[in-house]
Amino acid sequence: MSTLPSRPAESGFDPARGGTAVLGKSVIVKGQIFGREDLTIDGEVEGTVELQEHRLTVGPNGKVTASVKAREVVALGTIHGNVEARDKVEIRKEAKLVGDIRTARIVIDDGAYFKGNIDIVRAEAPRVASAPKPAVPVAPTGTSPGPGNGGPAK
Repeated sequence: MSTLPSRPAESGFDPARGGTAVLGKSVIVKGQIFGREDLTIDGEVEGTVELQEHRLTVGPNGKVTASVKAREVVALGTIHGNVEARDKVEIRKEAKLVGDIRTARIVIDDGAYFKGNIDIVRAEAPRVASAPKPAVPVAPTGTSPGPGNGGPAK
């Protein structure tokens, strides 16, 4: 039997997605963060944060001074820097975001502070290769190709 405390069910842990990493209130990071799991920052980060396929949550005590790239960004604290989210950006009631946003969807709660530009990008649908169109002209019905009808001259 394990003596480790069990994780609460609401922690968002999903073994298929790799769980959620947390930087606590007393943690200060200066540099680059690259991750393959969801990340919650409740401390301070300065630099860059990249979680291409995952969610970044900046907690109520979090202060991020960085360029951010993630699938989804949820701001409860402060973000100073440009944010690029493939899916969605949420700026909650007490949050502050100063920087440009590039995303497919955005939610800004009443009472949130935002200063910057927003670029809404559409998610690209997978392109289906269409059948190639014939490059050779087709002779009109009832005529045979020949001189004057699109065929070679004799």
